Amino acid sequence: MSNNPKFSAYPGFGDHAFELYGYSQAVRIGSRVDISGQGGWDPNSEDVVISADIKEEIDQAFRNVDLTLKNAGSKGLSQAVQIRSYHTNLGDEVIAHMTENFKKWIPDHKPIWTAIGVTKLGLPGMRVEIEAVAHDPQET
Repeated sequence: MSNNPKFSAYPGFGDHAFELYGYSQAVRIGSRVDISGQGGWDPNSEDVVISADIKEEIDQAFRNVDLTLKNAGSKGLSQAVQIRSYHTNLGDEVIAHMTENFKKWIPDHKPIWTAIGVTKLGLPGMRVEIEAVAHDPQET
């Protein structure tokens, strides 16, 4: 298994972010996959359109985390060992919905999680951003 970093960006918004902002969506080193923060945008578009419904935004952010992990060669969120989430409003409703998504996407274990309240995120309209680290012991 190679320990050389392998960077990746998924087609659509990932490629757009790579070209416009100069960063990759993920890096894989051996069995570890780290991903950049994912928001609730449409991954197939270059436009940043975020739902006005915070639950829909959280759901889409989790789908984007899963997509990014899979694009980097892992099996997705089911292999997540660490989650870090950033929120512009870290209220009870947000925590409850994040927890529902953990149970849906990662039913077989409980990764470590740090939730951080912030005043602003990187793109207009974002209220949640999720980073993840996954452990995928199989070579891609």
